[in-house]
Amino acid sequence: MMHPVVEEVTANLRRRSQVTRQAYLERCRRSRDDTPPKRTLSCGNLAHGYAACNEYEKQLIGSMSAPNIGIINAYNDMLSAHQPLADYPAMIKAHALELGATAQVASGVPAMCDGVTQGQPGMELSLFSRDVVAMATAIGLSHNLFDAVLCLGICDKIVPGMLIGALQFGHLRTGFIGSGPMATGIPNREKAAVRQQFAAGTADEAALLAVESASYHSAGTCTFYGTANTNQVMMEVLGLQLPGSSFLHPENPLRPALTRRTIEELVRPAGEVKPRRLCDVVTEASLVNAVVAILATGGSTNHTLHLVAIAQAAGIDLTWEDMDELSRSVPLLARVYPNGSADINDFQAAGGTAFVVQELRSGRLLNEDVVTLLGEGLAPYACTPTLDDDHTVQWAEQVKTSRRQDVLRSVGDPFADEGGLRSLAGNLGHCVIKTSAVEESHQAVKAPCRVFDSQEALKAAFDAGELDRDVIAVVRFQGPIANGMPELHKMTPYLGELQDRGHRVALVTDGRMSGASGKVPAAIHLSPEALEGGPIGRLRDGDVIELDAHRGHLNVLLPMAELESRPLAQQAPQESTLGRNLFEVFRRNASRSTSGASVFGAASKTGAD
Repeated sequence: MMHPVVEEVTANLRRRSQVTRQAYLERCRRSRDDTPPKRTLSCGNLAHGYAACNEYEKQLIGSMSAPNIGIINAYNDMLSAHQPLADYPAMIKAHALELGATAQVASGVPAMCDGVTQGQPGMELSLFSRDVVAMATAIGLSHNLFDAVLCLGICDKIVPGMLIGALQFGHLRTGFIGSGPMATGIPNREKAAVRQQFAAGTADEAALLAVESASYHSAGTCTFYGTANTNQVMMEVLGLQLPGSSFLHPENPLRPALTRRTIEELVRPAGEVKPRRLCDVVTEASLVNAVVAILATGGSTNHTLHLVAIAQAAGIDLTWEDMDELSRSVPLLARVYPNGSADINDFQAAGGTAFVVQELRSGRLLNEDVVTLLGEGLAPYACTPTLDDDHTVQWAEQVKTSRRQDVLRSVGDPFADEGGLRSLAGNLGHCVIKTSAVEESHQAVKAPCRVFDSQEALKAAFDAGELDRDVIAVVRFQGPIANGMPELHKMTPYLGELQDRGHRVALVTDGRMSGASGKVPAAIHLSPEALEGGPIGRLRDGDVIELDAHRGHLNVLLPMAELESRPLAQQAPQESTLGRNLFEVFRRNASRSTSGASVFGAASKTGAD
């Protein structure tokens, strides 16, 4: 029997999404029935589409009987997680030909690194890059030469963007492949400590660069449990990546075998399996499963935006309230930095996603009426992959007990009875908070606020000693329409230092803090944002704010009449350098955070919070 809360949230989501979901499925049906390549492509279309192929590939594509896979590739060699993808297209093409199929790189998509742009002007393009990736994915697939889609990507906005774009071609089978994490470097807590020392002036720039370089040191994803690695858990539990594929090192010999198996599933004759089109895989039930897995592992707060936007692309009305309701019933099973001292390699060694899925299934916390790359249900996702003697991959071994109790726990003995995410509401609006890394004693803070319009202003106040007290830092004009909603992780060392001095500290912002949200309570994604007339734009230094994650409240302790009588603060003129001027159309049309902060959700921009 399903857990009653999971069952209820899923049922409500289906009822609430009935009209939009049916409209989406009808679009997918029309794409499948009315515009199949074999019926709609002319000889000229085909000649252009396979002009650069060899004669055998031309024969296969021209026959219109052999499956052709469209590859969407996020490769670049600046981004460590995506650098290994350089060799994947050739591998995929070779595997496809062995199976009597073909593969073509349909499109490259941009892949930016939030680590490089953190605290820099480029961060203002970060969130909107998700929508650019979605459009680039759709452009590649619009050539309509393809019977299946294979997306190569792993990091922050890239995977959600690819999925949003691919969902416009939901009539096609779709798979995702990542590249895996880099080997463990310097412990994340040691890195964070030096960052905080640098903020306090007790460590110099040379020491900081040394520790950063020892942490981020090779190809593969960063090893903390941020947005990139949360993406991987999400894609596995959605059923779009093969079980156990997420956290294998880039050079693990299982990777080529898993890549080959992914291709096999994408080109398998339709008569052999029930439909596994993307629209069959991404459903209300599978999205609830993804939320549950992210909550159970203490995943990135960015997914409160991404999952809403992904769901919208599939005609599904997922909300923060759904996530909050689930969080109150889903136990926290993982402690991975910033929610603990372990990294993602420790998580994998302890049992990884397979153990999490097994435990969530045993607690009846996952919907089983789902379709994945491998077929119906989630049973294979509770198993780890192994190589047979002939180098084919099998899933047989279940991780029945955690190999490290300090990293992974069972449903019967969790780290916490509830997940690590809460929705907050009150007279300042609607926002979210990640609680899994915040000690219980810090999850409720009442203090006078200090209002800033930028990260730089907060740093200046810290350096001047003006924040050495109980304080709630308010950083506004950081929302989607103000400046693209950048991550504000640069402030974390300063606020962490204040908290370590014994002060009651919190952050309230209409911006983001990402998967690196740490030990300081941060009420983020506040909606409506300041530039849209949100109450955060009326706050003044000294106003007392109460943040209570336990009760789900965020309020300024003022009569509403007084708050509403104040004039709204005005945003300072914004710079248009380093590409930011090109994104003005995105800022003008972005939806609220509650609707995914997306240009594709603009129709719900004025909806109630």
